[in-house]
Amino acid sequence: MNGNKQPKAMVYVVDDDAAVRRGIARLLRASGRACLVFDSAKAYLSATLEPCEAACIVLDIRMPEMSGTELQTLVRGTRREEPIIFVTGHGDIPTCVRALKAGAVSFLSKPFDADELLTAVSEALQRSAGQRRSREREAEAQTRFQRLSAREREVFDGVIRGDLNKVIAGNLGIAEKTVKIHRARVMEKMEADSVAELVRLGGRLERPAGSAAEGGA
Repeated sequence: MNGNKQPKAMVYVVDDDAAVRRGIARLLRASGRACLVFDSAKAYLSATLEPCEAACIVLDIRMPEMSGTELQTLVRGTRREEPIIFVTGHGDIPTCVRALKAGAVSFLSKPFDADELLTAVSEALQRSAGQRRSREREAEAQTRFQRLSAREREVFDGVIRGDLNKVIAGNLGIAEKTVKIHRARVMEKMEADSVAELVRLGGRLERPAGSAAEGGA
């Protein structure tokens, strides 16, 4: 990496075979891909990884101490989770099926075709970039939602359900004029130009049941 410039994409290669690591690293770098190599799953887990715009893991199946599929399970739902391309000399159909069902992008048998690996890496990085953009949109929607008061959240819920102002007013026991005022504030705070945009933002929120009643007054 050069200076403080954040790389657009990073490929993490995790394989206990030094020759395989070198070969994959040479191939990736020759194609213009930045990569970091690790000789075990534990080495990958203990490393400090710099932020990047997209990332994926080229991962061996059979390794000492922790297998590739065990690593896949361990990082699921964590900040270490990235799209995975499995490469192995010991693959079998049941393992392949389980890995793909668990979200792996591809499952390649050694010796693999170079173009096949590069294609899989490109697909994995595209998926990673899309996932990052989705997380960013969700975080932004959550930040905007936190600006709403408790009453505004109740009105927000009514609007994204498609309720008319008079229905929202009846449900909340307030005047329709008051609903219109809250609705305008909701649109402003959520930075939504239309009800359709507000609905899209609502779909990005993660809220426990009853959360409309929470928050400031």
